[in-house]
Amino acid sequence: MAVSGQQRRPVVALYERIADAIHDGTYPPGSTLPSEPRLAGELGVSRPALREALLLLQEDGLLSVRRGVGRTVNDRPPRRGFEQLQPLEELLGTGGPVRVRALLRSVEEPTDFTTQHLLPAAGAELRFWETVLVGEALAVALCHEWAAPQDVLERLHPAFAAALADEPARSMLAVLTDASRGVPLTAHSGVTATLLGRRRGEQLDRPADTPAVLITQVVRVEGTPVLAAKHMLPTGSPALPVLHSG
Repeated sequence: MAVSGQQRRPVVALYERIADAIHDGTYPPGSTLPSEPRLAGELGVSRPALREALLLLQEDGLLSVRRGVGRTVNDRPPRRGFEQLQPLEELLGTGGPVRVRALLRSVEEPTDFTTQHLLPAAGAELRFWETVLVGEALAVALCHEWAAPQDVLERLHPAFAAALADEPARSMLAVLTDASRGVPLTAHSGVTATLLGRRRGEQLDRPADTPAVLITQVVRVEGTPVLAAKHMLPTGSPALPVLHSG
């Protein structure tokens, strides 16, 4: 079942309201957003919900926080990358076993993040998986993964489309790499520092103010994106190899 705009997670809907205001020039590049109390009043929302949405916007590269200034609108996203096209559970499991626990399997309408990275047609539906990776004692990552619309997958990568339908207890990227023997994949990723926030802190059994690394990743077939993901790794998670571009 598709998730309508009214049924969509409240923080995501709030994220999109602010993102739309950025895109339509209400908050142009380089401008500073109003203070949290003022912005919460203007939008008619609670400050905790607003803070969570602003954190997501910061993670996606739309906003930056400048000391003594506040939140400003970015001109472009950062140019730092995590370039390993390998399932995160395998990369994190080199020092010990990592289990994959599925939290949610659903179909959703595009959000600002998936519109930017998967380029879906208007009215498209995207398969969404939410997964927690668990080490020996603690959760080590929270993964949000979206697949391109079904018609795109069936045209470009029918084996991946068929494998997703079984909804295995694995990450979407693991399903993709296993289904891609003979199918060349390319990927690009970004890395930013952030805080977990309340909801993700609860899912990872950490305080909301726990520092974390956010990895965003897009995988393409023949230049067309087929998967977009966000991976949240809190402090204490195993280290990952990272490439930096100047």
